[in-house]
Amino acid sequence: MGWELRRSLSALGEVIAPERSELDLGDAASIRRAVRGIKPSLVVNAAAYTEVDKAESEAALAFRINADAPAVLAEETKRVGAGLVHYSTDYVFDGAKHDPYVEEDAPNPLNVYGRSKLAGEVAVRAIARDYLILRTSWVYAQRGRNFLLTMLRLAQDGAILRIVADQRGAPTYSRTIADATAHLITCLRNSASATDESSWRHSGLYHLSCMGSTSWCGFARSIFSLSRTANSTPALILEEISTSDYGAAAARPLNSVLCNHKLKKAFDISLPRWDHALELCMEDLHCRSGLSR
Repeated sequence: MGWELRRSLSALGEVIAPERSELDLGDAASIRRAVRGIKPSLVVNAAAYTEVDKAESEAALAFRINADAPAVLAEETKRVGAGLVHYSTDYVFDGAKHDPYVEEDAPNPLNVYGRSKLAGEVAVRAIARDYLILRTSWVYAQRGRNFLLTMLRLAQDGAILRIVADQRGAPTYSRTIADATAHLITCLRNSASATDESSWRHSGLYHLSCMGSTSWCGFARSIFSLSRTANSTPALILEEISTSDYGAAAARPLNSVLCNHKLKKAFDISLPRWDHALELCMEDLHCRSGLSR
């Protein structure tokens, strides 16, 4: 996410992306020094503690980064008159609802990670003046550690892959999130200047995910169908399993699908279907690796 945001936001102004040695989200004093030293007009917080299973045994660290740090960022951005964009997660919900979740649905996270992210949301809403909280889901990218790259790596080895089939969500490409974020910021700036207001007209909480839905196993099948490497690996077998069979340390919601209608109404923007976004991502990966479809 950070890499994609640096690319998408560079057209809107100077982007300063501190390294961990310059800004440690686990240290409130470090956050305050960075914001007061840089004096930004906008802070986009793309960092988080995302080790969902590990968070069960590292709850204090997860809350320090996912809850305490956003609270400090909200305080400091309000202090210097800056806007704040903060990302949250579908895991604030318990998955018991059959339909896509809307922003007004009551959160009920099943795990420490979800509770820590919800606490961050609550802090930003209570403290910040000009803010966007963007809940997204099943984020993947061309870089870092994520489901897409894990599947492509395992496909090269050839194996029987046991993939969960009873959780549903919308895989969301990090580039689409970054490009949408740039669009939202442009809309907010234009709205503020047009109405001669100092605050954002549409501050609030929004769902921001790709359209449609699938299971983790369906996501994996689509990855392999678009991957030349996987298609050339005859030993690759996908086995559908249940969440209970997977036996993860942290409970996951069975339904993670988010409704994006509020975002469309406020900003006239919709992300593409998850499978269309995946095609674009795989095309980019093929080009980067010198592969042809």
